[in-house]
Amino acid sequence: MQKTLITSLFLFASLIDSRSYIDYESPYHPVVGKHGMVVSQNYLSSDIGIEILNKGGNAIDAAVAVGFSLAVTLPRAGNLGGGGFMLVYIKEKDEIFYIDYRSKSPLNANLENIFDIVSPDGKKFEVVPKNFDINKFDVLDTGYKASAVPGTVAGLLDAHAYFGKLELKEVLAPAIAQAAAGINVTYDLHKAIESTPRLYDDLESKRIYFKNDTAIKENSILKLPDLANTLSLISQYGKDGFYKGETAQKIIKAMNENGGLMDLEDFSQYKAHIRSPISTEYRGHKVFTAGPPSGGGITLLTALNILSFFELGKYKSNSIATYHLFSEALRRGHNNRSSEVGDPDFYNVPVDKLLSKERAKEFVKSIKYNKASKATSIKPLRVINESRDTTHYSIIDSEGNAVSNTYTLGASFGSGVTIPGTGILMNNQMNNLMYRNGNVNVEGRRVSPGNRFSPGKRPMSTMAPVMIFNQDNELSLITGSPGGSYIPGAILRVVTGVIDFDLSIGDATMLPRVHKDWPYKGIDYEKTLSSDIVKGLKSMGHKTSSNKTMGSTQSIHIVDGVRYGYADLRRPNASASLQKTN
Repeated sequence: MQKTLITSLFLFASLIDSRSYIDYESPYHPVVGKHGMVVSQNYLSSDIGIEILNKGGNAIDAAVAVGFSLAVTLPRAGNLGGGGFMLVYIKEKDEIFYIDYRSKSPLNANLENIFDIVSPDGKKFEVVPKNFDINKFDVLDTGYKASAVPGTVAGLLDAHAYFGKLELKEVLAPAIAQAAAGINVTYDLHKAIESTPRLYDDLESKRIYFKNDTAIKENSILKLPDLANTLSLISQYGKDGFYKGETAQKIIKAMNENGGLMDLEDFSQYKAHIRSPISTEYRGHKVFTAGPPSGGGITLLTALNILSFFELGKYKSNSIATYHLFSEALRRGHNNRSSEVGDPDFYNVPVDKLLSKERAKEFVKSIKYNKASKATSIKPLRVINESRDTTHYSIIDSEGNAVSNTYTLGASFGSGVTIPGTGILMNNQMNNLMYRNGNVNVEGRRVSPGNRFSPGKRPMSTMAPVMIFNQDNELSLITGSPGGSYIPGAILRVVTGVIDFDLSIGDATMLPRVHKDWPYKGIDYEKTLSSDIVKGLKSMGHKTSSNKTMGSTQSIHIVDGVRYGYADLRRPNASASLQKTN
């Protein structure tokens, strides 16, 4: 009888174990491990990051390799001809560094040569006069004049020089081989090329990305030998391999032949900056992100400061109340960036005032629990439409060093221009500076004084790489997203999902997202948002409109020493790759 009882107990225990294994709590499964991890928007690039970690490189080496690899695997967003923001955490020093490698306007650029306008009295314009066609100055997104001086190469190489372990040649070797051998064209890449007319309009881009006047076919091989050569020059000569010598001369020659505004002085003078990240405390967690010229960081931290006054945890993550408060906080975050954020080398950005508790309390007073606010009730401290085609990646190594990096070409494939003989796609970030005067309360960010055009200035951006430390001061979340003005909302949804609702990183990532800007009225929402919630928001006075997916967060959540990596399902081919050890 005792034997029978033991057998029964064994079978019962086995049944419980089997049931707990089979009954998964969520359909959104992260990659789980205790060693190095890379989460990016392309699985081939994520794997290259792991390859570098396996060679003894640290998270920064891997981040540099991934950054250059994405120029091959994700050419519409990964880039050499753009710029971005990076957070670097060095575990041994317990310190975070913010690298600003945002692209900047050419030194000899002015309103006359950018827009081909002539002053009647011969004087230079400080802003576009109202007797000109104002609307044409809100779109500067194609061709050579749309490009700002690229910062990606300087930013990635400075990160490597300051914090990397491996030799640069070893770090860049996989990306060089990848560009030379070519990649398999996915359905997503084929459709992205097909839907980008500006590529077809540029002779060099057309030569590379089209065959017989048709976008290169799915499952064909895209080889980029010119890009491989450009990467080889960078691996040999460092920054001089891009900002001087053969590559720089090819870029300037193309600029001169096509009405571009850059010259060799722009390249020789470009520098990435190491700045202090900005931060706030949210429910005992310390949240770090990029400061100006990032406006996305200001937006995100402002929204968190506002939400800290509300007990979100008592609501469900998918309740009407949660989405209402979330939208109101996000709207005020966008208000905070709409006027006073710009390049800190040109404009005294009042970061402390924007992120002060007093400012948050002022915003909170204007929020009602059951009614949408009016734009006029939200006053600036004293909106240009950004592209969604940015990309983000998050990396951690076995030692605990970490990188959160977001960079962009601006629009999909940037300006559409590829510099002949280099494989370099150029950005269209001149479109993100403001060129005219106006009332920011009515016209939003398109007339922002903080982001007004000046030669040599870095445009404001909503890119906002994020790192969060828990109550024990341990790194607990690395995240970020592409998405233009949708970036802060995408990140905010993940952060509140993890902290306020104790969700797994997979569940927090896949929560339906909303976006509410300022001074505009409507809430944009993803189609996965419940129709009941949409009706509830409408009943509160929110104007709602269904939108495409918002952002693509690439995240690593660390819980009790275990890393959970999750690549957002909103965009194809993203991947969390894990370092395996014997």
